[in-house]
Amino acid sequence: MVSRYVRLGERVVAGLSGGLDSVVLLDCLRRAAPRLGFRLRALHVHHGLSPNADAWEAFCRALCGRWGLPLDTERVRVEPDSGGGIEAPAREARYAAFAGSGADWIALAHQRDDQAETLLFNLLRGCGVRGAAAMPVVRALDRGGASSRLLRPLLDVPRCDIEAHARAQRLEWIEDESNLDPRPSRNYLRREVLPVLRARFPGVDAALARAAGHFAEAQDLLDGIAERDRTEVADEGRILLARFARLDRGRATNLLRLVLREAGVRAPDARRFDDLTGQLRRWKPGGGLRFVIDGRCLQAWRGRLYIEPARAAAPAPIAWNGQRELAWAGGWLSFAPATGEGVGARALEGAAVEVRARAGGERLRPQAGRPSRSLKALAQAAGIPPWQRPRMPLVWVNDALAWVAGIGAAAEFACPAGEPGVRIDWLNP
Repeated sequence: MVSRYVRLGERVVAGLSGGLDSVVLLDCLRRAAPRLGFRLRALHVHHGLSPNADAWEAFCRALCGRWGLPLDTERVRVEPDSGGGIEAPAREARYAAFAGSGADWIALAHQRDDQAETLLFNLLRGCGVRGAAAMPVVRALDRGGASSRLLRPLLDVPRCDIEAHARAQRLEWIEDESNLDPRPSRNYLRREVLPVLRARFPGVDAALARAAGHFAEAQDLLDGIAERDRTEVADEGRILLARFARLDRGRATNLLRLVLREAGVRAPDARRFDDLTGQLRRWKPGGGLRFVIDGRCLQAWRGRLYIEPARAAAPAPIAWNGQRELAWAGGWLSFAPATGEGVGARALEGAAVEVRARAGGERLRPQAGRPSRSLKALAQAAGIPPWQRPRMPLVWVNDALAWVAGIGAAAEFACPAGEPGVRIDWLNP
C-alpha cells in the first residue's frame, strides 16, 4: 500500500499513540523505509486527558529509541465542545499537530474495523454520501495551509491480522483505559453493537468497509458534477447567483457543499443547509443576504457569492522592513521584486514604510495627470465589496499613500517601465 503513494526521499510522519494499531503501523513503516527510500519519524500527541498520558509518552519515546527512530511530541490542550464531548476536539487537536509537522505524508493507523465503525456511526447521525464514504485511504490535510497528505495504509486490514502481526513480532503496546468507557458513542458501537452484528453477520466489517468504498465512488461522481456545474455558474472563482438559481435544487446543493468544503467551512445541519440553499436560489438583484456558518460569513454583492471571515477587525498598523510577507487581516501581504510594475524600488529605499487599514478620507491618484479620488469611489469602481474595505491594506511611504489593495499604486509611486520595483499582493482568504 505504501509503495503506491510514497516516493523516494519523501518525509513520512507516523502518528504514534502507543496503542496496538499505531505500534504495528510504525513497525511496518520502519521495515519498508529502507526498501522504499522514504524518511520516517514518529509523532506522539500528548492530550493530557488521562492520568497515564505521561507514561504513554515515555513508552513511545522508549519504543522509538529501541528502533532508532526520531520522535516528536506535541502537547495540546483540549477543551470539550458545546455538547460536552471530548472526542471531536481531541481529533481536531491531533490534526492541527499533524499539520505542523512539515511532512509530505502523515501515516495514520486506522484499520478495517475502524472503517466499519465510522460508517455505522456516520449513518446513525444521518450523514450524506460523503459521510457514508467514511475514511479515505488518502486525503489532503486541510489545516492552516498545510501541504501534507493523510495516508491510512492499514485501512483494508482487519484488526485480527494486526493482532496476529503484533504477536508474531512480539511487539508491546499500551491500552487506553478510555476505550473501556461505554458512554462515548463510538465506544458503544465498538463494544456493544458491532459484536452483536458480527455474531449474526460474520462478514459485517468487510461488508461495511466495502459499502464505504461504494459511497466514496459515488461522492467522486458528485464532485465531478459539481465541478462541471461550477464552470457554468461561476466567474473569476465566484458563484453568480442568477446562474446558480437555474440549477435544480439537488445540483445546487451539491455545488454549494463543494464550495463550502473548499473554503474550509463545515456545512451546517440539514435544515439550516436547506435554508441557505433556498435563500441563495431565491436571491434577487438588490436583495441582501448574510449567513454566518462555522466562523465564516456568506454574503451576496453585485450578484456574486462571497465567503469571508465573520469577524474581521481592522488590523493595527505594521512596519515593513523588506520582508517578503506580512500577515494581514487573516491573509498575507506579499512583496516580490519585479521590473516595471508595482511600487518603484527607489521610492522605498531608506523610507519609512507602514501598512495601515483605512481610517477614512484617504485619497489616491492612480493615473498621472488626473486628479486624485477618494478611496471610497475607487473601491466602488474596482468592485471591492463594502465589508472588505475596512480591512484592506494601505501602504504608506513617509506618510504618503503609495499603494492600496485592489486598486494599485499611486501615480507618483508607480514603478517606471524597465526599472526595479516591488509588486505587492494581498492574498486574502
